Amino acid sequence: MGSFRSLCCISVGIVLLASCAIPVFAQSPGADAGANVLASEVASRGWIVFSTKTGQGDYDLFLARPDGSFRRNLTQTPGANEFGGRFSPDGKRMLYRSQARDRAIAADPGLNHDLWGTKGALIIAKADGSDPQPQGNEGAYPWASWSPDGNEIACLYKREGKIRIFDLGTKRLIRELPSRGVFQQLFWSPDGKRLCGTANFNGQDWNIVSIDLATGRETLLSRSQNCTPDWFQGDPGRVIYSSRVPGVANEYGWTMLMQATADGKSRTLICGERGRHLYYACTSPDDKYAIYSRPETDDRLEASMAIVRLADTPIIVPDDYAELRSLYPNAKNGPVLLLPQAGFEPHWTYAEIDAK
Repeated sequence: MGSFRSLCCISVGIVLLASCAIPVFAQSPGADAGANVLASEVASRGWIVFSTKTGQGDYDLFLARPDGSFRRNLTQTPGANEFGGRFSPDGKRMLYRSQARDRAIAADPGLNHDLWGTKGALIIAKADGSDPQPQGNEGAYPWASWSPDGNEIACLYKREGKIRIFDLGTKRLIRELPSRGVFQQLFWSPDGKRLCGTANFNGQDWNIVSIDLATGRETLLSRSQNCTPDWFQGDPGRVIYSSRVPGVANEYGWTMLMQATADGKSRTLICGERGRHLYYACTSPDDKYAIYSRPETDDRLEASMAIVRLADTPIIVPDDYAELRSLYPNAKNGPVLLLPQAGFEPHWTYAEIDAK
């Protein structure tokens, strides 16, 4: 990972709080009243962690309030990229991956939403970014995901077609099961009973499946051209994911946010925006909100982030996005809170992290 700097910036041995916790507020030009209310509503509801590119060209992990305020850089490592930050279920730790920049070359770009979970070394640190501990060599523990108690990790080995569960303290292999076509973005349900991931399944590419850990059986949740799934943090019966329908608005289509039930019987729109692909979504710990990135092109990594209140969904932006509205005629047009930062794979905790 290169050198790692802890939460606060140190200069001549003096902690300069003002330089590492910057109160940048999410007051975007043209924000409507509903978005401003939403910003006030989420401002003190825990913290988000996300990765984004710095002025030095590397990707660092950043911490911020959910409205985008009090942002600070947790890693500051020009020689390495840090990405995939994810808080432990109790909010006391986080895991992420770190890859030296000289390894992320054109032949092995590493940083994209199809490959990032296999790149670099797995790191586990305290939630404020301090005490980072590498968990193995480059590429070890691919697509690592916390168990609900934080004592185990589930990892995806695409080439071998296996999912392996390890004890985090001893690194002992606890269990191995078939991957059931899952090839990326593996996550563990909050009740510990299922895994979800992006899969090629029964001749259908790019779908979301859940795997029952008791039986090993899989359930198809989606219908083609889907990725970046995650469980609702407080509901083991629902998955949030991205879905693209070719021919909606243009030949290629724009990627929208969807939710599905874990039994595969129901799916519905959360949010769609013409001119943006909506990716990397996760819910707040109480499932009242969803945060996501909204790149303009499908190959873009970090992009401006946004938050919606799930009680307001489905949402379609803009209101005259006729092709999507024809599929969801009762959808609303907001509010949508646009954050002042770009981010990749944001994750949200309600645990209070030391703000020093």
